[in-house]
Amino acid sequence: MALSGTPGVDIFPSPERVALSTNYLTNFNFANQYLPDTYEKEFERYGNRSVAGFLRMVGAEMPSTSDLIKWSEQGRLHIYNNNATSGANATADKATWTLTLPTGQTTSGFRIGQTVFISSNSTDKSNKGIIVDTAAANTIEVAYYETDGQAMAASEACSIFVYGSEFKKGSLGMSQSVEAEPNIFENKPIIIKDAYEVSGSDMAQIGWIEVTTENGATGYLWYLKSEHETRQRFDDYLETAMLETVPAVAGSGAVDEAGVYGSDGVFYVVSTRGNVFDGSPTTLSEFDTVVQRLDKQGAIEENVLFVNRAMSFDIDDMLAAQNSYGTGGTSYGLFDNDETMALNLGFSGFRRGYDFYKSDWKYLNDQTMRGGTSGGGKINGLLVPAGSTNVYDQILGKNASRPFLHVRYRASEAEDRRYKTWITGSAGGARTSDLDAMEVNFLSERAVCVLGANNFVLFQD
Repeated sequence: MALSGTPGVDIFPSPERVALSTNYLTNFNFANQYLPDTYEKEFERYGNRSVAGFLRMVGAEMPSTSDLIKWSEQGRLHIYNNNATSGANATADKATWTLTLPTGQTTSGFRIGQTVFISSNSTDKSNKGIIVDTAAANTIEVAYYETDGQAMAASEACSIFVYGSEFKKGSLGMSQSVEAEPNIFENKPIIIKDAYEVSGSDMAQIGWIEVTTENGATGYLWYLKSEHETRQRFDDYLETAMLETVPAVAGSGAVDEAGVYGSDGVFYVVSTRGNVFDGSPTTLSEFDTVVQRLDKQGAIEENVLFVNRAMSFDIDDMLAAQNSYGTGGTSYGLFDNDETMALNLGFSGFRRGYDFYKSDWKYLNDQTMRGGTSGGGKINGLLVPAGSTNVYDQILGKNASRPFLHVRYRASEAEDRRYKTWITGSAGGARTSDLDAMEVNFLSERAVCVLGANNFVLFQD
């Protein structure tokens, strides 16, 4: 059995700025002597419709005085290469290893005298050796400690890391130094706008429906509802734009036609510089792959999983399956599920190598936002590291502690563009023009900064 597709979910709001007959009953016939019973107060059938709140929970907002925001992140400390091949055959006493360097890197960082561990990427074979020559930028010559010589076959892909150094008596010191490699990232703010307009005549018209909105606005003036919904919608867009925005590629329609350049949103940054899990983990072994990836990245102790309903259930079922007494019953977890209490089948947190806290994310469930997507583009959840990290702040001129995820808005002593709103026209108290209407304008200029994107995990289809 399954839910019927008819009637479905109403997902199309009314874009009109006036009360429509499709919004409520208007079938009043004054020739009819019988008065119908009417409910004056509007029923909130969708509850709280706002999807904002994610960035307020995990981040902070800070001012910025520039069109460009830059920050530096630490690179790896130790020397490592995971794609090296030897030109020598097995049992050779020494070999020249060719290293595949990352894009833009001109030197390997390996130096003469360093001792290295070499392991095959496909078999259980390994060697230990000492570097005796670094003639080229992408090659090193290694002499092996083992009497059997090289364990791997020629051209077999291997990984190499430095574990120390060794020099003979009376020799010179290390001949080269290793410079710390800067990892500079940047982002630029975007301008977000919205507006609402109502004529002076409509402002003087009283309706029979008492309207209300999520932020507590009530009354019998319909334009109040529309204005507050515009404001609420703008508040949501301030957050969803930071999640979804992408940089415009040179030559794209956004650049050539609209003259905008986009920005690096959270989903874009994590998908390009972070970790991506295909789907959502349904078994402990699948989740262990996430933990193992975190071991290789920043190893942050506490993390928060913001998930949609399906992934939330997947995690609950995954954890419930670990209880040997839960088969066919409901005794898993720490819940005292007796007959006199409500049955709790959910988990809010667990520990598996690290601490993970699970939270439902309304944005991923809302049918008119990410919850309405399926297949390509469907996002099931986002793992966000808790806490903060140290970065160099150009405004302060020193290292400062910043949340992994935070928003920078344009502001100075003369102009604050964090959240601007102003009224124009000649109605509703405005006296700025001869337009017989009230125009409410909204504007913000902001960008999101994702520090340490390698610690984030995006769960998507």
